[in-house]
Amino acid sequence: MCLAIPGKVLEIEDSVEPRMGRASFGGIQKRVCLEWIPDVKVGDYVIVHVGFAISKMDEEEAMKTLKLFEQIDGALEELKIPEPEDHRGYESSSGGPADAIY
Repeated sequence: MCLAIPGKVLEIEDSVEPRMGRASFGGIQKRVCLEWIPDVKVGDYVIVHVGFAISKMDEEEAMKTLKLFEQIDGALEELKIPEPEDHRGYESSSGGPADAIY
């Protein structure tokens, strides 16, 4: 499965090959390759897959997508199964050490 994330272009480095820049993904900033989108400007939103900007998108659509990712993250957090407590060294109900079941 492939996933591409919308990011806002904060900076463009025209002096390097390939053309690179810095983008913000909901506050997390990463260096991305902008070579495939020659008309991109600072402030544009781009779709980034494995470090490569593959297309531009409008801000409204980018915000919808980021909000959807936040909702998915929240739903997954609710489904998270808590880690089992560490009962090593305690006696089990059968009288033997609890860590014998590990």
